[in-house]
Amino acid sequence: MAEEFSTLAEEIINYQKKHDMPDTALAFNLHISVERLHDIKSMESSPTTEEKKTIESFIR
Repeated sequence: MAEEFSTLAEEIINYQKKHDMPDTALAFNLHISVERLHDIKSMESSPTTEEKKTIESFIR
């Protein structure tokens, strides 16, 4: 799971760079808090199954 999570965090960061999207805008679009987004990006905690699906569908 850690490898998948690392890939997801990397995909989030790459999406933000490509679209010049700050954390606040991405969190708003994903309907999660900025703090939660930071936790996922920094791999402090794993996203729930629902969060992972939401993030993947938005950034892919």
